Amino acid sequence: METIHYISSEILSLEILKDIITQDKKLALSEEARVNIEKCRTYLDEKMKEHSEPIYGINTGFGSLYNVKISNDNLSKLQENLVKSHACGTGEEVPLAIVKIMLLLKIQSLSYGNSGVQLQTVERLIEFYNNDILPIVYTQGSLGASGDLAPLAHLSLPLLGEGEVYADGFRQPANKVLSKMSWEPVVLKSKEGLALLNGTQFMAAYGVHILIKSIKLSYLSDVIGAVSLEGFDGRIEPFNELIHLIRPHKGQIVTAKRMNEILEGSEIIAQHKKHVQDPYSFRCIPQVHGASKDAIDYVKKVFRTEINSVTDNPNIFIDSDEIISGGNFHGQPLALALDFLAIALAELGSISERRTYQLISGLRGLPPFLVSNPGLNSGFMIPQYTAASIVSQNKQLATPASVDSIVSSNGQEDHVSMGANAATKALKVIDNLERILAIELMNASQAIEFRRPLKSSEFIESFIKSYREEVPLVEEDRILHYDIENTIAFIQHLELDESVFE
Repeated sequence: METIHYISSEILSLEILKDIITQDKKLALSEEARVNIEKCRTYLDEKMKEHSEPIYGINTGFGSLYNVKISNDNLSKLQENLVKSHACGTGEEVPLAIVKIMLLLKIQSLSYGNSGVQLQTVERLIEFYNNDILPIVYTQGSLGASGDLAPLAHLSLPLLGEGEVYADGFRQPANKVLSKMSWEPVVLKSKEGLALLNGTQFMAAYGVHILIKSIKLSYLSDVIGAVSLEGFDGRIEPFNELIHLIRPHKGQIVTAKRMNEILEGSEIIAQHKKHVQDPYSFRCIPQVHGASKDAIDYVKKVFRTEINSVTDNPNIFIDSDEIISGGNFHGQPLALALDFLAIALAELGSISERRTYQLISGLRGLPPFLVSNPGLNSGFMIPQYTAASIVSQNKQLATPASVDSIVSSNGQEDHVSMGANAATKALKVIDNLERILAIELMNASQAIEFRRPLKSSEFIESFIKSYREEVPLVEEDRILHYDIENTIAFIQHLELDESVFE
């Protein structure tokens, strides 16, 4: 049965967004949203009939051309020219899953009745979303203020019958798709082009996508870390709640509690230990994983605010009878949050690789490189090299983008956020983290076999059993590239309890 999400002023949370995306829900405007959009457009039309003074972006040029007055006869052409001229994106194509989130967030932002768009324009964006007609958008071109101009121009081109879209399984000209659907191009009215292009939906869509994946990989970092701990014959004491209650960072407490739950009933963790202490990469899992959890929670709050905001310019306030030009398109809150998120994710990868290194080092009764007959077999020697190279790349990608700014538009736009670069970098970081965790899981699941006949917890044994259906035990050298790829696929296809995302 087809399910529908109604666009309204009710708070759109990350959990609701995840549900819309994973359940492939269709969108529709609530009556409230419909009324807000129509009232604002009517107000603007009436305002322009009686108002001869320049209002930025409505009857003026854009950027440093703000002082060029445009006649009422050319207001529609002005908006069309804006969309076309700003479609200067280049580089790789934005993943289609993120383009679809961009559409959703743009629809949400335009629905509050502060942007002055036509109802027809928003409804066409909804038709694009519901029919999986996804504009081709490029990763490079946005400074993160005045919003994501170039990417959002490419997102908007198909409204005019311009640009390209991905539809029916392949890339094709937008005008052909409109013709097939018997849709006429939208004729933009005053301010509409600016409403479509000003906004943070490129940065925000990346953030939503990365956050959903971050929460999953943060949880799996704990699970895979616990498997590594068992393979390394580690100690349980560092997860005792008494330690964490005297340094009560939320993420630290949550991580320690989760580790205890994952390890409950394990014969391996309960056996007598010859060693008094574990290396930091095991002993400090609550402190390191927990800090990343707290960072993710902070970023969630920033994006929760952003996806429920109006980020175009100028903004229309009917009740106050004002049209105000400001700076809600500036992506600084997102740029800082995305940089913080990239650092937090890079650290999860960094500590994961250190656990992998410990496992292959021939310590605590484990054979060198986790394989029988080492020498003839190289075993898991080189996957650690791969993980190390990816960790190093993540360190480079975690260099903040938000500390940079380059002047644009003849000095009128003299400070920008670079949030779009922060977003695209953060996506690479989390995709890299997924690969690093996959390599740790390969090593950890191999190491735990050398603890037999002792068993781990019921949870871990069940987890490893599922994994072994996809990636068998390594008994002699084979091409491990395929094992890495199959482990990544295993991680991607894991379905987690919804409580993990709360």
